[in-house]
Amino acid sequence: MRPGLREAAPEDAAAIETLLVDAFGGDEEAALVRRLRKARLVEVELVAGAPEGPCHGHVLLSHLDVVADQRRIRAVALAPLAVAEAERRQGLGAALVAAALARSEAEAVFVLGDPAYYCRFGFSARPCAPFEAPFRPPHFMALALAPGALNARSGRVTYPPAFGL
Repeated sequence: MRPGLREAAPEDAAAIETLLVDAFGGDEEAALVRRLRKARLVEVELVAGAPEGPCHGHVLLSHLDVVADQRRIRAVALAPLAVAEAERRQGLGAALVAAALARSEAEAVFVLGDPAYYCRFGFSARPCAPFEAPFRPPHFMALALAPGALNARSGRVTYPPAFGL
């Protein structure tokens, strides 16, 4: 893992919240993180920055209910990903995503985001086509971390109530 990246700790909560509010211009993502933590849905949560200092970046993977051809698969949502404005375009977001994916025990990861950004990690809208979900491609994308995990004729992606969908 890149130097300066580490698992989030409870004492990071205020710095993470500040980063998320600044990065997204509101409290929605910070509230989402609070709800995901409270519901104990967090699989991986990483931050960039020294302990007890400002948080320069944050990524969270949370558990999703996914069925592919009537088989439940271990899946996570990548949300949110945030990098402080002064740290953008220096590879920090990519390092956070790569480190989170490497730590995940999921078979598949789903993300709602910019295809130009997430495709470089192997995310694609194509695997989402057979899945019923609250989002649609091209911004709704998936990445199989286990071979064949997303090879399905039909399926369903259900986000937990913490997402407020």
